Amino acid sequence: MTESSSDPTSSVRQPSYSRVSLAEMMHATSANLLGNVHGGEIMKLADSTAGAAAQRHSGGAAVTAALDEMVFLEPVHVGDIVRTTAQVNWAGRSSMEVGVRIEAEPWTDASGHPLHVASAYFVFVAVDADGRARQVPQLVPETPDEVRRMREAEIRRSHRLAGRAEIEKGRTTSP
Repeated sequence: MTESSSDPTSSVRQPSYSRVSLAEMMHATSANLLGNVHGGEIMKLADSTAGAAAQRHSGGAAVTAALDEMVFLEPVHVGDIVRTTAQVNWAGRSSMEVGVRIEAEPWTDASGHPLHVASAYFVFVAVDADGRARQVPQLVPETPDEVRRMREAEIRRSHRLAGRAEIEKGRTTSP
């Protein structure tokens, strides 16, 4: 590779180039009827973080095309500090899968041991000024973890495409 992946004009990037984290303290205005933070608030924060990672990788505007999967593992409480970390796991011609890890820790706990509360996989499409899809840099994983993430993203993509094809097939055939 002759191009530097840290060069914003490069056509090749490593996943670490896109990595970004956001943190926010959860307030009572985000609580659901059970007194925990509403899942939609967590999804919004995850989408914002994923969007920042997609825009870093693509070098410009990118829009959410799909939420492929979101798994909630633990409740988030009012007062928790929530940190989301995202990076591009896979990149195609104009689309990217971005993985997001969501962790929380009580604001009173300085132990530095956050709890993994959710994970999500978003699909973004890079767009130009007219809203049309545009090409994104190639993603080149460097570590075994990044290679694993890319492989798993390819599996999710193939499942998404197969599911879409099966639905379309069912819509064109009569029962």
